[in-house]
Amino acid sequence: MTRIVVTGASGRLGRAVLAGLAGAEVRAISRSPRSGGDVEWMVADLTTGDGLAAAVTGADTILHLASAPYRGRYTREVELKGTSRLLAAAREAGVRHLVYTSIVGVDRIPWGYFATKLAAEDLVRAGRVPWTILRVTQFHEFVDQALKGVARSGFLVADAGITAQPVDVRDVAGELAARVSEGPALDVLEYGGPEVLDLGGALAAWQRARGRRPVLRVRVPGKLGRAFRAGYLTTAARPSGKITWAEYLAG
Repeated sequence: MTRIVVTGASGRLGRAVLAGLAGAEVRAISRSPRSGGDVEWMVADLTTGDGLAAAVTGADTILHLASAPYRGRYTREVELKGTSRLLAAAREAGVRHLVYTSIVGVDRIPWGYFATKLAAEDLVRAGRVPWTILRVTQFHEFVDQALKGVARSGFLVADAGITAQPVDVRDVAGELAARVSEGPALDVLEYGGPEVLDLGGALAAWQRARGRRPVLRVRVPGKLGRAFRAGYLTTAARPSGKITWAEYLAG
């Protein structure tokens, strides 16, 4: 039976992945002791390397989901140094497949965190462990939380020219399970939600579910705005997710 190691197992995507791998032999990695579910929990820290060698021993596949977005130096510790440490431990353990989750548009959108994810992709490509990189679009929960944060000011802000393709973590978990079955692609794959939405339409659906707010129309300036309006947050890749933005909001 394939033993699958999951980093970032206690996070939003990690929890969905563990649920989707029910019945498989799974080892879940967390920085602090945890228990529960039909998995083996182990403590390991990407930022120090503590526990990594033991955590990946005997693994066939690693789903590398751990991330720490927008946390300054700690972000780089997890995404870059942590990924390097994980790759070294995986090589030593003879791991046959490492799947790294990244973001659609990471190579085309001039954003600091995206540049860090792209650098981590380069590490995976060069890491001498058979690999797959899966770039996904923005999670429903991320978009929802961002809009809730903005709405605390009493209004919403929108550039009507921006399009997005939010995806449900349960759908992403299913795609990751499929990547385990397929084996190393040695390629960068993409996965998005079932529909491309302009920001106005996404806001309208959100307001119907979460409550009305005045909308301030703005235009995101510079190269970043042009990249957003060019549709770089979306993908035409198939298969895609099934759960729509409206279905997520109604859930």
